[in-house]
Amino acid sequence: MKILHHSGLTKSYWFAKNIFEQMANIGAEVGRAINWRKKDAKTANFAFERALELFDLTTADPKNKNRLKEICRLREAFVDFFLYDNIYHTTEKFWHNYFYSFNYAARVGLVE
Repeated sequence: MKILHHSGLTKSYWFAKNIFEQMANIGAEVGRAINWRKKDAKTANFAFERALELFDLTTADPKNKNRLKEICRLREAFVDFFLYDNIYHTTEKFWHNYFYSFNYAARVGLVE
C-alpha cells in the first residue's frame, strides 16, 4: 500500500498505535470531511481520501484481524454516506458519536 496523503506516515508507525488511537485518528479525518462538506468540496474530498487511507492502513494492521468486519463495514458506510445514497441511513451525529468513544479512550491512554 502506497501512502499518498499522510506524508511521513509509515506502516510501522501506524501499526505501533493501538486500536483506540487508530480509530480516533480516522474519526478526526471523518469529522473534517463532514465539516468541510458544507464549506469547500475540494477540502472535504481531500479529508475523505485521508480517512480512507487511514481505514486501509488500519485493516492492513495484523493486530486488527479480529476487527476486520467492523472496520470494513464502517468504511463502506462512510463511503456510502459521503458519496452515495446513504443506504445505511447514517447521520453526522452518528459519525460523531461513533468515534467519540475511541477519542476518549485514546485520550485517557486506554490500551487493549
